[in-house]
Amino acid sequence: MILDDIGYVQYSREEMEVLFALLAERYERGSVVLTSNLPFSGWEAIFKDPMITAAAIDRLVHHSVILELNVPSYRAEQAKKAGQKPSVATVPSKEV
Repeated sequence: MILDDIGYVQYSREEMEVLFALLAERYERGSVVLTSNLPFSGWEAIFKDPMITAAAIDRLVHHSVILELNVPSYRAEQAKKAGQKPSVATVPSKEV
C-alpha cells in the first residue's frame, strides 16, 4: 500500500481514525510506503490525538526502513527551470 504526502491535506478526526484503523489492520500483514513532508513531531496535527499519533508512528516504524531526504523539491526545481514561480515553499525535514 502506498500513501503519498500524508499531512498535505487536513482531514477530520473521524477520517484520521479510519486511516489509523487501516494502518493497524495492515501492521505486520503487508508493506506500507508512506511519504510526508512533516517530521514525526508534527504528526499530531494529522491524527488529531496524541495517543493515536504515537500508536500510528509505533506501527509504522516497527520493522521499517526510514529514508529522510533533505533535498530541494523536484517540482519546484522544474518550475524554476521553466521560468515559473513554485506555488509551495520547500521546507527540508529536520527530524525522522
